[in-house]
Amino acid sequence: MTPNAVSTGSRRTEPGRGSEPGREPAPSRRSVLATGAVAAAAIAGGAPLLTACGADGDTGRKDGTTSGKEAAKILPAYVPSEVVPADVPAAHGSAAGFTRAIPSAELQPSVAEKKGKGGALTVMAPFWGTPPAPDNPYYKAMNEAIGVQAAWQNQDGNVYDQKLGAVLASSDIPDLVVVPGWNLGGKIPSAIDAKFEDLGPYLSGDKVKAYPNLAAIPTDAWQRSIFGGKLRGLPMPASCVTNIAPFYRKDVFDAKGWQLPKSADEFLALAKEITSAKAKVWACADMTWTAWNMFGVLNGSDKALGWHLVDGKLVNRIETPEYLEALEWTRKLFDAGVVHPDEKAQNQGDTSVRFTSGQCLIYNNDLSHWYGKTAEMAAQNPTFAMAAMDIPGHAGGTPQLWATNPANIWSFVRKGAPTSVIEDALAIADFTAAPYGTEERMLTDYGVEGVHHTVKDGLPVKTDAGNQEVSSSWMFVASPAPYIAHPDMPEITKAQVEWQQRMGALTRKSSFYGLTVAEPGRWTGLMNDFEQLEKDIVRGRKKLSDMQQAVAEWKTKGGDQLRDWYKKLLDTTGSAAG
Repeated sequence: MTPNAVSTGSRRTEPGRGSEPGREPAPSRRSVLATGAVAAAAIAGGAPLLTACGADGDTGRKDGTTSGKEAAKILPAYVPSEVVPADVPAAHGSAAGFTRAIPSAELQPSVAEKKGKGGALTVMAPFWGTPPAPDNPYYKAMNEAIGVQAAWQNQDGNVYDQKLGAVLASSDIPDLVVVPGWNLGGKIPSAIDAKFEDLGPYLSGDKVKAYPNLAAIPTDAWQRSIFGGKLRGLPMPASCVTNIAPFYRKDVFDAKGWQLPKSADEFLALAKEITSAKAKVWACADMTWTAWNMFGVLNGSDKALGWHLVDGKLVNRIETPEYLEALEWTRKLFDAGVVHPDEKAQNQGDTSVRFTSGQCLIYNNDLSHWYGKTAEMAAQNPTFAMAAMDIPGHAGGTPQLWATNPANIWSFVRKGAPTSVIEDALAIADFTAAPYGTEERMLTDYGVEGVHHTVKDGLPVKTDAGNQEVSSSWMFVASPAPYIAHPDMPEITKAQVEWQQRMGALTRKSSFYGLTVAEPGRWTGLMNDFEQLEKDIVRGRKKLSDMQQAVAEWKTKGGDQLRDWYKKLLDTTGSAAG
């Protein structure tokens, strides 16, 4: 059981709610977004709006983005809410941390009155595992509390993009549709503009104050929810700090007296020292994700984040020397034999299992693994301990980290929906965006006391019914500002937030941070082959020169034209870069 295993904004499933999808031995940017979607981690408090440094944004265009003055006209007002003061306040873009459970008698209501009008609406969302029965007691309790009759159309999260594409191409679109950021490919962005409602008339400016929990969502997350010049998305906010942490077996390191590396060279030297193939112990997994951060490579989780203005020229991450250096260093780990051999073959088993079993002593994954794996191992191995090392700079000192996007999952209301359906959808969103310490948050996360959870030693513990029925899909409709709450393991909560704060202090925003950019369709597939090529290079199947050739071809096939397009967009919209 996982009491209050809640950390909004970067995980797909709460620990203990079934298997986490996207856990691949060979990391992919899609899987990092996937595991980063519902596990832990928008800057709490709302950062300043992007400001235009040229003409106003191109409102309503299919291509481009909207910020500055045009965005200011449609963004909701920000009215922070703090029902329960955080035990570890958010700082430097981190989530807020809560280390104690709130007794049922102390939970506060955040929705003054039932907002739903009792209407029926359909909701489509990704789901990993076996969906609960449509008429289960949890769904009934949520519908009753909100005042709606929501019917869930849960779809297999592993192939959600296929289902999403088919649904958006049809004329039969559910009333409320969840779209993860990692599915914003192909024709889906243009379909969002064409098939979903403008929520500005209901939420822009002070109108959002009719929905206090939505008003407390940070402005950055709303900025990221502008599609086609309109406020269309209801966001799931996230911390802007990298959600990928290099974990190590703290129990083993402490026992052996090993010191954490402070540079790329020290990492490689340590990896050689602690690897013993004869004993079936290897230093690490594929560390490509960590290499990007160590070497200061621009963020690759979103196409727009990979562009940044350097000395007056717009540069893509794949053109930077740091990009090649990160690949070269990761390849050295494979060549040295310090990477677990199963990592060389993609999709070969589960990296985290190799880590918990002691076959692999360092791996990188979503920050939520810190709590999830610790909770999982508590009964199996009482001496087990893991921690996240601070990301070292490749040459020693501090690294240059780059911000991730402040929201990467949204729900959308179908275009043409009656006002009553739109208002019922917003009623759901206002309920599921309730902050920690509220009655609405407890019901959303734990269901009905006595049915879906019991209280043991002051902590809510899910029953079998709770594990089967309580679904994190409701949080995909909308969520509060990012927070982490593990009252059963307060030390993990504190450690997670403090790690984010330390890394956040080293984090910059690239030129298109926080903007949802729709690239012209003719260039959509330019980057399609790079991720596989990265994997082939670090595993020795391709050479660094193959990447240099691929970059040269990318430029001639449209990369240079795309650069000009982004530069013109930047001149128009302005930048949030620090």
